[in-house]
Amino acid sequence: MVKRVLIVVLSFLVLAVLFIFGMFRASLPTLDDEINAPVSVKATLSRDEMGIAVINASSKIDAAFILGYAHAQDRLFQMDLLRRSSAGEISELFGEAALTLDKRSRFHQFRQRAQNILATMPEQHKQLLASYTKGVNLAVKNTSILPFEYLFLNAEFKPWLPEDSILTALSMYMDLQHRQVIRDLVLTRIAHKYGQSMLDFLLMPSEYQAALDGSIIPPPSNTDIPDLASNGNTDWASVNISEPIDIGSNNWAVSGAVTKTGQAMLSDDMHLGLRVPPIWYRASLNYLVGKQDVRMNGVSLPGVPGIIVGSNGQIAWGFTNSNLDNTDWIELSVDAPVTKETEVIMVRQTKHVYSFDMSEFGPVKQFGDKRYALKWVAHYPYAVNMELTELDTVTSVADAKKVAHRMGIAVQNMVIADNQGNIAWTPGGAVTARKSPSNKAIQQADVSSLWAIQEPMLPDYTNPDNHRIWTANSRVISTEQLSRYGDGGYALGARGLQIRDRLFEYETFEETDFYTIQLDNEARFLAKWHVELTTALQINKQEFNDDLQLLENWQACACPDSAGYSLVRRFRSSVINQLLAPLENHLKSEQLSLRAIMGHVEPAISEILKQRPLEWLPEGSDNWDQFLIQSYRFTRQEMLDQYVELDANASLENLQKLRWGTVNELKVQHPFSRIFPWLSGFLDMPTVDGFGDSFMPAVQNGSHGASQRFIVQPGNEGSAILTVPGGQSSHPLSDFYRKGFEDYTQNARTPLLPKQAIHTIVMRPE
Repeated sequence: MVKRVLIVVLSFLVLAVLFIFGMFRASLPTLDDEINAPVSVKATLSRDEMGIAVINASSKIDAAFILGYAHAQDRLFQMDLLRRSSAGEISELFGEAALTLDKRSRFHQFRQRAQNILATMPEQHKQLLASYTKGVNLAVKNTSILPFEYLFLNAEFKPWLPEDSILTALSMYMDLQHRQVIRDLVLTRIAHKYGQSMLDFLLMPSEYQAALDGSIIPPPSNTDIPDLASNGNTDWASVNISEPIDIGSNNWAVSGAVTKTGQAMLSDDMHLGLRVPPIWYRASLNYLVGKQDVRMNGVSLPGVPGIIVGSNGQIAWGFTNSNLDNTDWIELSVDAPVTKETEVIMVRQTKHVYSFDMSEFGPVKQFGDKRYALKWVAHYPYAVNMELTELDTVTSVADAKKVAHRMGIAVQNMVIADNQGNIAWTPGGAVTARKSPSNKAIQQADVSSLWAIQEPMLPDYTNPDNHRIWTANSRVISTEQLSRYGDGGYALGARGLQIRDRLFEYETFEETDFYTIQLDNEARFLAKWHVELTTALQINKQEFNDDLQLLENWQACACPDSAGYSLVRRFRSSVINQLLAPLENHLKSEQLSLRAIMGHVEPAISEILKQRPLEWLPEGSDNWDQFLIQSYRFTRQEMLDQYVELDANASLENLQKLRWGTVNELKVQHPFSRIFPWLSGFLDMPTVDGFGDSFMPAVQNGSHGASQRFIVQPGNEGSAILTVPGGQSSHPLSDFYRKGFEDYTQNARTPLLPKQAIHTIVMRPE
């Protein structure tokens, strides 16, 4: 009897597994088909062996429809998350766990703003979004079973709306500029607590400056370190300040004068979170505009029509986060009127009411007895438009700059190259016309009426005599332009400086030279920290003999086999955390963090270690040498506990296991496997040794890094490179789920252009 019951139970389990697998299999999109669609003439959507979407259509409108269809087939859940993240609607899928994120987005009321933006768009851009929307919804209609994420969450897909594409674009503001919003608040509250001298100290100029014109902001001639305890007791309780990943990207270009073909060459690798599926979707768009053949190849963003970064055969373009100052916090007067805004957030099936104050200047946050209202470019109608899609017919750098200055995106350093050998840099995207940026809150009387206007005249840097242009999120503009465009949180500059220096090591270039620079992981920035640590440990050579041996052989790079690099890198973090603990603990009491400015504290930390003032010596240390050694012991044991075994001793054998490839292991995960680790083997990319770090061209940090590596000479796309850290499809059973990831981790030269089609959907007019 027991045996019979076991057989029945086992049979049910087998049937259940087969049913679930069948459902998964049935949710795969149909890639070979012939369908009726709202296209003007016959069109096709093909995929090659990588899954690259190749679209052949008669018009831009038809191509937008087909791209929407392709995005929905391969990335539907990703698109859904992008629109929901900016709209503040993730809790409807994930429940209470996402409520904090939704409140953060609802503070900005992006869905309402997206609707307003759509209403004011030019008719041709409304038509583009409408056609894209039809493509998305037809793909969903033609899908018998929704992707597995919806099955897992027991959720439905709400039909795509044109405003959802605008919300997708606004989600990039949250990724690329929201830290600027928090940064100015943090600086305001530091100034409130510790005074302007502390602010000036934390923002002192870096020795790493690589502006395109070579201009330098001089360091102060005499640096007075502020008294940390002058405004109250200091709290030295241990903190772990989460370092901001060095996101934002690299790009550079050289003119045709220094390439073997005479065509300009562009490199672009945008640094973002690495996840499954990857943020970018490869596409080849082929259509007619009038009598002009358009052939665009590059990456698109699921949820938005068009190519974000790529080449049209005559020009190529790429982006890095520009960090121009596009925010103002306004300190409200005591009697400034506010109204109460109420947002209803669906948490699964339950309504949650979120309320906040609104002033005439923008949404309001309160700290103690101070109220601050936010002005941010993302809140204005010019924040998003479809001008980026107008690059399809542009044939020169000069005309591309004109489009850049009309674009509505989170403003970027746009680097452009053309097939005539020209190169240029200019800010591309939305910049406020207000003239006086500030790192801390301003008074109501100082609010500019020009906030409502997009700046039409942006700087540019075209065809320099040295034939080279570079950006890496640090200051690109001249020191003269700084007072106009401000500092919205520039990167330290070490990465940009290293790229600049590498470019001047070559007299002529080809694609492999650019790839070598993209993969440069030399630890130039950490060299002084290596000296600091080595000097400290030599005080007690007997105790640290093994450590010093690893430091001597650290290879001066973020190389997978270097344990010495791990020791130096984590030592730096430990020292900074302890020195800044009092500031961080104060900010934590206001639900803020130094994280927003951690990318710029290096000059201040260097000055503290140089002068060694007693008032900055953390509690528990009798002198600075003791402090540095204690910091090292602490972080070394922390790593041994995490990567070797709990309470592991500091023997040479154990220390050698702290190789950087392990400590900085690259884990590219699906959102579900973070919540349900047992799904990791099914959903995630293979875990590989970490390569690279912050403050160097080869940026990589656990789950962040180059979201694509793109190198192209416009007009010579056959030699171009485009590697992406993952596959085209978000379906785990698809042949395209992991295609491309091995190329990425092995630093292979994946071609930009698609190969021969292996799947085709033919679309005929309805």
